[in-house]
Amino acid sequence: MAELATQVTGPLKGVRVLDMTSVVFGAYATQMLGDLGADVIKVEFPGGRRGGGGDIMRWAGHAPEGAPDDLGPIFMTINRNKRSILLDLREESAAEALRRLIKTSDVFAVSVRYEGLKRLGLDYETVKALKPDIVYVHGAGYGAAGPYAGEPAYDDLIQSASGMADILPRTDGDPIPRLLPTLVADKVSGHFMAQAVLAALFHHQRTGEGQFVEVPMLECITTFVLAEHMYGHVYDPPTGPWGYPRVANPQRKPFPTKDGHIGLLPYTDQQWDQFFAAAGLGETFGQDPRFSDYKTRGKYIRELYALVDEVTPSKTTDEWLAILKPLSIPAVRMNRLDELMDDPHLAAVGLFERHEHPQAGAYHNMRPPVNYAATPANIRRHPPRMGEHTDEILAELAAEREAAE
Repeated sequence: MAELATQVTGPLKGVRVLDMTSVVFGAYATQMLGDLGADVIKVEFPGGRRGGGGDIMRWAGHAPEGAPDDLGPIFMTINRNKRSILLDLREESAAEALRRLIKTSDVFAVSVRYEGLKRLGLDYETVKALKPDIVYVHGAGYGAAGPYAGEPAYDDLIQSASGMADILPRTDGDPIPRLLPTLVADKVSGHFMAQAVLAALFHHQRTGEGQFVEVPMLECITTFVLAEHMYGHVYDPPTGPWGYPRVANPQRKPFPTKDGHIGLLPYTDQQWDQFFAAAGLGETFGQDPRFSDYKTRGKYIRELYALVDEVTPSKTTDEWLAILKPLSIPAVRMNRLDELMDDPHLAAVGLFERHEHPQAGAYHNMRPPVNYAATPANIRRHPPRMGEHTDEILAELAAEREAAE
């Protein structure tokens, strides 16, 4: 059973992040900041007549029998290293507590729509008046300068609007648009948001100046999709199609072996020659003009991958790995989701940790994956119950006020 770290060792030690994000986009970003040592205070709001309340992701999925319902599985994976304070901003005492928290914070991270923030008195200018050097980072669905500004946005909508839902139709010929079965728009936008916070903090460290930073999901994900899939349309007039052909290829997949599947990608001319020689097709491959060099292979990439798909079932996964690895041909055993925790590499680096939550019991966590030699990230807090640290944080504010008087 893994133990929580007792000391902050990350580079954001001493930085306070006031976190008014929720669901996945912002919560994923602020967890990364917490892993890096920031004191992340998650502001949550009580529920209405139907109960619930707090971050809606608390209620997605099922906690173990006998555990609190507000610790759903996705919430558990993106909300460690945070303290939770429950504030009903309709009450003046709660609004005042939030204002005092703003004055003690270095970063205000928020994913509420901006018009709603104005109604709450939490727009940038109002917050800046309380803390002039605040780094104010707004996670939005769409940039404020465009006609979609202020509209609601979720992963499904952003995948649909960014062109991402058009990738699979261009790959397999089925014209029905489809969403990728992962919250990729939320999570990638979360990385953009964490990057934005760090860049603004770096500017603050150098100049003492805070700033307003907008992180719009649609713009972030469109740039993410088109990094490779703008392809021939980078130039005007276009020199080729939309979509990178090697990637938008129905044959690009783990290849079947006698006993499973293998991830496989010979890349250089020599590696392709060596692979097909090992498969017993060296002479045939070497004489085929479609595969003579990198550029020509790119024109016939579907046919090339189809040929790989024909030959890989001739050997077991272990047999292929024993042949390919000494040749430095990139290859890896494919894992199913339920095999990941047994992967020898992931086990050796300790990616998965088993923790004991004081209310929810045993659960699996993934340690911060990036390794810092001087300022390591770590896990110091379990995902919090809703409002778990309200009294603690309010007491800190009272002590700070008393010390200042």
